[in-house]
Amino acid sequence: MDRLNGLLAFVRTAELGSFVAAGRVLQISPSAVGKAVARLEKEVGVQLIQRSTRRMQLTEEGRQFHERCRRILDELDDARSLLAQSREEPRGLLRVSAPVVGHHFLLPLLPDFLARHPEVELDLHFTDRTVDLIDDGIDIAIRSGDLPDSGLVSRPLQSFHLGLWASPGYLRRRGTPKTLADLSHHMAVRFRHPNTGKLLDWPVVDGADHEDLRIRTVLACNHIEAVLAAALKGIGIVCLPDFLVREELADGRLVAVLPDHVAATGRFKALWNSTRHLSPKVRAFVDHLDQRLAIPESKATV
Repeated sequence: MDRLNGLLAFVRTAELGSFVAAGRVLQISPSAVGKAVARLEKEVGVQLIQRSTRRMQLTEEGRQFHERCRRILDELDDARSLLAQSREEPRGLLRVSAPVVGHHFLLPLLPDFLARHPEVELDLHFTDRTVDLIDDGIDIAIRSGDLPDSGLVSRPLQSFHLGLWASPGYLRRRGTPKTLADLSHHMAVRFRHPNTGKLLDWPVVDGADHEDLRIRTVLACNHIEAVLAAALKGIGIVCLPDFLVREELADGRLVAVLPDHVAATGRFKALWNSTRHLSPKVRAFVDHLDQRLAIPESKATV
């Protein structure tokens, strides 16, 4: 701070021709201006201003130094102006990480956001692996499930329900299960978590553990869209979030299996680094998600 004050005192003195005038602009005493310039001269090791009882003038070194200092202070003023504008209007590149299925609920929200904030550029990363916001350069991550205590700030978003689904063709061939025990005669297509390598357990009720289902897993994959595609091909019964299969349920390509025996609700969260000053682009995007994805529990459907 002392170095910056010295630069300001020197530049104002050089421009206005006296310590008195520079002090008036900087709102400090003329003696304080003179001392700041003297400290700067001592630091750089050369005399910058020739002083006399009648006038002050820059030395040759002082003229060269003034030109550089003037540019530095102009750049600083521009940077301050840019920051002031950024607090008012979100702008710049915004990197968002979301699960692979996130495009189903995220992409429909983007046209309105970009129309409201035309200075923001979105860079979307769809992945089911856990990302490190700092190492991966991510501004906002959208995730579900239990999250480790990482010091990140989170905001709850849309809830969803997990259900069992199958194609009508598969059920015609294998029969429609009426009880959990009937699943022993069926085949499962299951999602494998990319982070842990574990298969997603099916959220059954009636006190049954997943190990008691006795359903044969004929296909497992770490891409949830592939699990959906396998269900549509009639390979087996799948467990997927409801928002992922809405269109398939509506047009009859998939139907619910044992809806009274499945109960699990999840919720997406928006995560970002805990900082004292939240950037305008992050705040604007989180607020937009909150407005569009914060669905009351009573309106969540299976």
